[in-house]
Amino acid sequence: MPRVKRGTKARRRRNQILKAASGFLGKRSRCHTIAAEAVHHAWMHAYRGRKQKKRDFRALWITRINAASRTVGQSYSQLTGGLKRADIQLNRKMLSEIAISDPATFREIASNANSAS
Repeated sequence: MPRVKRGTKARRRRNQILKAASGFLGKRSRCHTIAAEAVHHAWMHAYRGRKQKKRDFRALWITRINAASRTVGQSYSQLTGGLKRADIQLNRKMLSEIAISDPATFREIASNANSAS
């Protein structure tokens, strides 16, 4: 039976790993074995980070809304409860953007939510 060296397939696979590891420091970007482990860990952290990013942004939006609602004399929970009762369907991202970019509109929204409660 003839010997199979797997030349081009193996080289292509190794080059994919090394390409993914480009920019890593030292042997982590040059040596396939070490680069493969580094890339594997990087992909795990990237997967986890994509989930964590959603949590972090939601917490940021809530913090911004809470700070803006305190300026109009309400807490975050009072504001969100009032928005539900007033049937104002704005998500946290848009509400925080309104609070930053247009405080007058945010005060109007908060007063509508306050009058509904």
